[in-house]
Amino acid sequence: MEEASAWNWRANRIACGNQRPSANYQRLGITSARATHFGAPEVSRLLCASMTALDPQEIVLAVALDGARSEHRFRGPFVRIGRAPDNDLPLADRGVSRYHCRLEREGESWVLVDLGSQNGTLVGGERVARRELARGDVIQIGRARVSCGGAVAPGKEPSAAGGRSPRAKPLDDTATGIALATESRSAVRPSQGLHALVRINKALASQLEPRALLELIVDSALELTGGERAFLVLARESGGWSFEVARNFAGEMPEAKFSETIAEQVRSTRRSVLTLNAQDDQRFSSLASVVDLRLRSVLCTPLELDGEVVGLLYLDNRLQAGAFAEQDVELLESLAAQAAVALRNARLVAELRQANARLAERADRSEARLTGVERELRFSRGDVVARRFPGIVGEAPAMLELFRTLERIVTSDYPVLIHGESGTGKELIARSIHARGSRTGKAFVSENCAALPDDLLESELFGHAKGAFTGAHRAKRGLLELADGGTLFLDEVSEMSSQMQKKLLRVLQEGELRPLGADRIVRVDVRIVSASNRDLEEMVRSGEFREDLFYRLRVLPVRVPPLRERRSDVPLLVDCFLETFCRESGRARPRLAPDVLQRCESYAWPGNVRQLQNEVRKWVVLAGAVVELEHLSPALLEEQVDEGDEVPAGGEAQDLPARVAALEMRAIRAALRAHGGNKSRAAQELGISRFALQRKLEKLGLEAEASAEE
Repeated sequence: MEEASAWNWRANRIACGNQRPSANYQRLGITSARATHFGAPEVSRLLCASMTALDPQEIVLAVALDGARSEHRFRGPFVRIGRAPDNDLPLADRGVSRYHCRLEREGESWVLVDLGSQNGTLVGGERVARRELARGDVIQIGRARVSCGGAVAPGKEPSAAGGRSPRAKPLDDTATGIALATESRSAVRPSQGLHALVRINKALASQLEPRALLELIVDSALELTGGERAFLVLARESGGWSFEVARNFAGEMPEAKFSETIAEQVRSTRRSVLTLNAQDDQRFSSLASVVDLRLRSVLCTPLELDGEVVGLLYLDNRLQAGAFAEQDVELLESLAAQAAVALRNARLVAELRQANARLAERADRSEARLTGVERELRFSRGDVVARRFPGIVGEAPAMLELFRTLERIVTSDYPVLIHGESGTGKELIARSIHARGSRTGKAFVSENCAALPDDLLESELFGHAKGAFTGAHRAKRGLLELADGGTLFLDEVSEMSSQMQKKLLRVLQEGELRPLGADRIVRVDVRIVSASNRDLEEMVRSGEFREDLFYRLRVLPVRVPPLRERRSDVPLLVDCFLETFCRESGRARPRLAPDVLQRCESYAWPGNVRQLQNEVRKWVVLAGAVVELEHLSPALLEEQVDEGDEVPAGGEAQDLPARVAALEMRAIRAALRAHGGNKSRAAQELGISRFALQRKLEKLGLEAEASAEE
């Protein structure tokens, strides 16, 4: 009773797309409770008997699939058949397309139309695209046999190819349905199996990715044989098996358990093993794995490469006995032979790719070494003195002149005034002077004079006593006192007010200072290195800067050339920044497309080295293995006018102060335009504080333009 009940449940779920069995029993007038008293033969006879009482307006389809039987009645203009659950007649078979075929009613007849299915639709063993059906025609769809009854061209005989096609056999051939399953499968294998095997072989020959190939082999084995589960395992050199791919009929990953005894037998004999029912087979019925897994049908075939068994194709069906036939052995062995060749080809291609990757890696390492050597040679080509300032990169004539000037002044202890545009590296020059001079072991302190208003700048430079002003909760030493014995770097010294200039002058003359709010005098010994991007000499003539302070600061003048005057250094700087930023971020060093470096060398760089530094930092973050033109900032892609060749509208060349002012205006406008009027970001790109930028906007009359940009 339990066996009959289990058979009914399995048969109905497989044949009817997991529908409840009661739906079929109700058609026969059998309740679910009584169904357990019927065996498979009795249910089959009732299904066949039900086909004799048909309504002329409906079609009756009797389905036989994997030993399961079901009967369906349909009315309406068409019946859609396929693997998808939304079909009128769903068939749970991987050999059936999602929407395989359709039955259409034309007058008193029904016509079969194939919907472009992958494996085709057969009537009487002949593949058809469109066929008018006769009563008793047998339609082969995948592994399913569908027998037609009802209103199908009354009076016509079943279609025949070279004779009469066999009518549907009674559904009660044997108690287990094994004989009928074998007959059903044999009706389709000679044609459908051959077509499928040819198609699969073409797919195997074109697949060179190892993992995808293994999955294709397993899926193809399931398609050809209709097994419940399929495994592809490879033999380990140390013994045992390595699972590579496993599938069940639904395309899911099954539990990785199979009979290793059967697998070892196939491996040792190098011959396929087929059992129609392992539970009754004397060779395997006593095996623990067969009992534990409740195996029924098993088919296992070796995969051989160069005369050695390197793996197995193992298929089984735990639900149905007789699921495989002798012709399945032939199909699977043919598949295994082709799969072995495809596996060898895929392995050879994989080994070739690995060898190419190793060669490419070696070439990259060699190129990196050559690049390093070339970089060292390029540095060595310049003046020897350049190597004595390791933080400063350059070999252009203007930079070599700068290095020679620095070499002469670092041994002295006099004040230095550095003049250069924003972003040229004035603070780096100041630090090099301190590091190479006699005060190298003392403090180096820097302050941007444009970043603070006068009251705060005075407190920062001279310090203050406790209670000197609101918020002065404790005494504070000034930067001049902190730099005692060392170097104080005053950047943008041109932005100091006249009052601050006077107080700084006293420190330089007397070597002493008084903190804000204090009555004590502090003596200091400080070397002053100052910097400005404006012409202080012109500011002295216009009364904007104290003449006496100017001569105190400009004892040793140093001019830092802008980047546009040493464009040959752009590749050196790019190379240096790439190496630094890639090392800091842990990223692989990208390559530069030739047109990228060419564009960088032709660009005017109004923000000088700082702008180039930020540009390279952006490449490291945003670009991939190669920096292309699309990774450059929009400003670099626009046509640039060389400021050195520019003349005013009147045709006469401008004097130096006018050129400097024009350059500042262009740089500020470009920075504001690039950042959508954001003053903080524009100031950051220009290398000055937002406060200093605001003062320059007011001084140059650009405040209205800046507000419009915002």
